Amino acid sequence: MDLNVAIRALAALAQETRLALFRLLVERGPEGLTPGRIAEVLGVPPATLSFHLKELANAGLIRARQESRFIHYSADFTAMNGLVAYLTENCCRASDACDSACAPECMPKRSKRRAATRPTTRAARAIHAKRRAT
Repeated sequence: MDLNVAIRALAALAQETRLALFRLLVERGPEGLTPGRIAEVLGVPPATLSFHLKELANAGLIRARQESRFIHYSADFTAMNGLVAYLTENCCRASDACDSACAPECMPKRSKRRAATRPTTRAARAIHAKRRAT
């Protein structure tokens, strides 16, 4: 991830409503939510919500998809994981005492039927440790 992309993403998240909105969409998963449902859950007026959705979309943190008459917004998990990886890529680089606790635990919990398609938290930590070693 490039420095300017990371700065744009962090700047977009550095606002209370946008952070709550992004966390809601992350919680909801790939299916996302419609703007009406988001406004209802967060208690945000439609015009204000529209502004915040635009800011998060411009930062590359959310995606919109059209389904018939409705737009569904969802978190861009690739961008989210890229930002976490960018923030942690140099973790403990200057120290020999790095601990597995430094590895990000951002893998969403999955049902058993989908677990085989995603790396486990242990596998993600191993990948992170391997990156630090190089």
